[in-house]
Amino acid sequence: MADARHSPTVRRRRLARELRKLREAAGMTADEVNRRLEWANGKVNKLERALTVRPRVTDIRVLLDTYGVTAQAIREALFDLTRQARERGWWTAYGPLDDNYVEFEAEASKISTYELAMIPGLLQTPQYARAIQHGWITKDDEEIENLVRLRMERQKILTDTNPPRLWAIIDENALTRFFGSYEAKVEQLQRLIETERMDHVAVQVLPMDAAPHPGLHGSFVILDYENDPSLVYREARPGSSYVEGAAEVEERRTIFQQLSETALGPDESIAWLRRLAKKTGMR
Repeated sequence: MADARHSPTVRRRRLARELRKLREAAGMTADEVNRRLEWANGKVNKLERALTVRPRVTDIRVLLDTYGVTAQAIREALFDLTRQARERGWWTAYGPLDDNYVEFEAEASKISTYELAMIPGLLQTPQYARAIQHGWITKDDEEIENLVRLRMERQKILTDTNPPRLWAIIDENALTRFFGSYEAKVEQLQRLIETERMDHVAVQVLPMDAAPHPGLHGSFVILDYENDPSLVYREARPGSSYVEGAAEVEERRTIFQQLSETALGPDESIAWLRRLAKKTGMR
């Protein structure tokens, strides 16, 4: 998978943040810039909110001139960032997606995921992923197979030369839910057990007999980046949500830590998964 760790969406978000800082440093409002450049109302806001899917170097050059940015190193860095933001991610080969989570996941340096009902996508086997997609009755077989291939392609970031750290807390409900054959269930459990050999992956099981905890309100993912602010993602149908405010992210981080302390430790969790796999395989 070429450029598996490069995300034009993340670069566009970074560009938006830098443009806003430069405008504010110049003491100008977005409306003022639009009027001065005779641009359509809202164009600057769209650039600063990363809503312009393919920003143009010519527009960025005009903005930098307007803001009085003359340092060549800064200008060239922003031009390069704009070009990177214009590229197409590898996932575009799979057609329009219902959710753009994969675009943010691709460049994360750490992924902390709590799953109440499903096994995390980065740890799913093809049969499990297929069964999950079949659960959405609006999808046809061709669409399902495309989504399964996409999910398997996503997983390659875990074997990249610079993989993200993945910390997954999985509720027991997700692990014991039946799908497909018993052989398929054992294969999925074995996939989780094999993460024991991966230094950058940690899996914890949250037992059903744990006392009521904040995770009962739903699954979420915290995405951390080396050069960008963290995000919290919550999957939902028909629309998922992203939160990037520092206070909201820290609140979720605190909840994740509480869930980790409530769950079985990594070694205990692997032992628990082995017992479940053995019990399942004997049926």
